[in-house]
Amino acid sequence: MIYSANPEPHKDEFNSLLSSTLLQLNYTAKTANNFVSLAGNKLEPYISKLMTELAVGTPFESSIEWVGGQKFPDIIAKKYYGIEVKTTTQNHWKTTGNSVLESSRVNDVERIYMLFAKLASPIEFKCRPYEECLSEVVVTHSPRYLIDMNLDKGKTIFDKMSVTYDDLRNKENPIRPIIDYYKSKLKPGQDIWWMDQENGSSSSIIIKLWNDLVKKDKTKLINEARIYFPELFGNGGNKYGRIGVWLVNRENIVCPNVRDQFSAGGITPVYEINGKTYKMVPRTLINLFENIEQILELFREITAIELSDYWGVKTSENKKIFDWIELISEHSKRLASTNHLNVKEILSDKIFRK
Repeated sequence: MIYSANPEPHKDEFNSLLSSTLLQLNYTAKTANNFVSLAGNKLEPYISKLMTELAVGTPFESSIEWVGGQKFPDIIAKKYYGIEVKTTTQNHWKTTGNSVLESSRVNDVERIYMLFAKLASPIEFKCRPYEECLSEVVVTHSPRYLIDMNLDKGKTIFDKMSVTYDDLRNKENPIRPIIDYYKSKLKPGQDIWWMDQENGSSSSIIIKLWNDLVKKDKTKLINEARIYFPELFGNGGNKYGRIGVWLVNRENIVCPNVRDQFSAGGITPVYEINGKTYKMVPRTLINLFENIEQILELFREITAIELSDYWGVKTSENKKIFDWIELISEHSKRLASTNHLNVKEILSDKIFRK
């Protein structure tokens, strides 16, 4: 990470310039009603021109620049300080901010301030250091910060994650710590809504219905679910909940009857694997055994990192199949129809014996 030799050049003078700018904006807002017409990006050049005038005789004279376009931030001063301008026509102080990735950030800008214009009556302006008004991460087409100009001190997303704004933005992949933070807050059946870039996953923009899928695609998804969600083989009250979320989030598929795809009824009196006979085997387990070949193929495509996230148990490439067998075995012990069977032994025979 590279830090400036002078971490805060002319900090007091810049804060004074911001205070003068804010004072003038709020004075004009009370004495004129022309700001409503400046909603959106029309306000940025107005503020840049005002700051240019107020900067005369200060270290920032002739250094104020309106960047415009899709760059972040909108206005820069001495190529070190930045001002991001946001507006709302609603009577509140919240809006969606910039991308967490900050891929459009102007080079060399180190300190950014949020200048927020509330254009609903009464028109008012507020200004704070950028990182002090970022309360959460939300999702549009990518993870973005949520801005709250009235956010209490110590309540930023960075306080919640126990990381500084500068440390997070300078990480090679700032999304990963955010994913980890929000995953640690999930309730049973919940999942995060944006793609995990480390896993390289993506999905179609088209929402599909489960019943419209061909049989081959349904079978593949069911087998993937058997890998990701070993709780399917237990008796949890919400054991199908995570699958519905996963289908929507990862596959863009709506399945109104998730339970029906996995709750095959019936008991097979006698079932044989590699010369061993097992009695009273539920159909749910037989369906699992009969799909082992495809499941093993899928295991080659699914990383241990991804499985650790879904299982809540640390695994590795060498151990992931063994850990999966163990998880299914533990869940099956809680189910009356399977607790008389040694599921771990049966699965191991099916997978590892030639």
